[in-house]
Amino acid sequence: MIRLARGALRPLPLALVPLCVLATTAAAQQPADIDSLRREVAASRARLDDERRRLDELEAQLASLGPAPASSPAAQPPPAAQPPPAPPPPTSAAPTPTRLRLLDISLNGLFAAGASTASDDALALLEAGGHDPHQRGFTVQNVELSLLGAVDPYLKGEAHVVMQIDSSGETNVELEEAFLTTQTLPHGLQLKAGQYFTDFGRQNATHPHSWDFVNQPVIASRLLGGDGLRGPGARLSWLTPAPWYSELMLSVQNARGETAASFFGADGEPIAGHPREHPGVHAPDDMLVSARWLNSFTVTPHATLNLGASAAFGPNGSGNDASTRLAGADAFLKWTPANAQRGVPFVAWQTEIMARDFEAGAFVDETGVAHAAEELRDWGFVSQLTWGFRPRWAIGWRIDRAEGEDSDVLDASLDPLRDRRTRFSTALTFRPTEFSKLRFQHDFDHAPFLAGLPDESTDAHSLWIQWEFNLGAHGAHAF
Repeated sequence: MIRLARGALRPLPLALVPLCVLATTAAAQQPADIDSLRREVAASRARLDDERRRLDELEAQLASLGPAPASSPAAQPPPAAQPPPAPPPPTSAAPTPTRLRLLDISLNGLFAAGASTASDDALALLEAGGHDPHQRGFTVQNVELSLLGAVDPYLKGEAHVVMQIDSSGETNVELEEAFLTTQTLPHGLQLKAGQYFTDFGRQNATHPHSWDFVNQPVIASRLLGGDGLRGPGARLSWLTPAPWYSELMLSVQNARGETAASFFGADGEPIAGHPREHPGVHAPDDMLVSARWLNSFTVTPHATLNLGASAAFGPNGSGNDASTRLAGADAFLKWTPANAQRGVPFVAWQTEIMARDFEAGAFVDETGVAHAAEELRDWGFVSQLTWGFRPRWAIGWRIDRAEGEDSDVLDASLDPLRDRRTRFSTALTFRPTEFSKLRFQHDFDHAPFLAGLPDESTDAHSLWIQWEFNLGAHGAHAF
């Protein structure tokens, strides 16, 4: 049995070298680079904390094994009987040491319980997000198994498998994301390929456990889909040489399935009464193309502003050459004073605006009535303010607005996915540690389509309690 010295398991001074290098570099560069360097320092600190935890676990395992058993003196030959030591083998014959590749594995559980003045049937329409609580009582919103790590010096991989339990008690498992990204491309370029969330707006590419509220914004559920806009494809990003943080992203993905709700969508799923079908991919214009431009500015020594613009276009299957165009703009501003302790107090404001032009093709309905082609327009916004008022505590306010123009086929006020909706939310969040969370939220919904349901009014109040736990090392979230 080989014994390891405890000191060999604590290379902490060497692990601090990247932080020292980043700090020295930040002092020598222009102020415009400070924001990017801060991100790298934060990421390095997170990785260092993970390594410290791993080292502690290895030391505990080593201590539990006890000391190595000493050889019995009687079993050893006398010194005179021992053969002379053999000469050391040539350097070329020395065994190659085994490399240890670390893989971050985590399990995140997100659950909710609540009550509402709306019935379960109405809640299933009000809460259009795939991870929203769709019923009174308890909901398993999201159980996510994540794996992250370096594939080799050139690539790193990431995968997220999600499990949910629907209202009928059935367990659903889906591959949410699985992709690789390059680490060594020159000129600020990076390539991502696989199954991934589309970089459209600020919230779409994030996972539910990182949201500031229990449910998905209304406009995001409508235009990007209940499970977010995502699919298999490839994305090329470029970190420009601008004097501030500026990144351009261009992505090509499949346009089919429920995760491409504004495009081909799920088979046979209509929009405003217009049926859609997926004829297959025959040309490049049968793909979903998206672009995003993200910029970050240091407004003051204690405030950072992010500004983004997004666009996406692709076919929608409602007719020959019928297409959909999405456009969006987003802003995020965070202020933390110089005397902040453990990251608080802070104030964060976030706003997203989205719009959709849907070219709906002509069709003949089941009764033989012909309907002409038309263009459907939808738009909306979400704006939220979060205040971290003391360590581990934060309170947030959010307003959602979404509406669509009337269709010649279906009145928007009768369509849960296109009616005029308004929602006001207040959420109080308590984080005992970085591995757990408890949240209380109240929603007030105003939705005209509810009047068409039995015993429902156009207004609904809902109360939710959400709790979360995280096991293992989870990747750092984007700022």
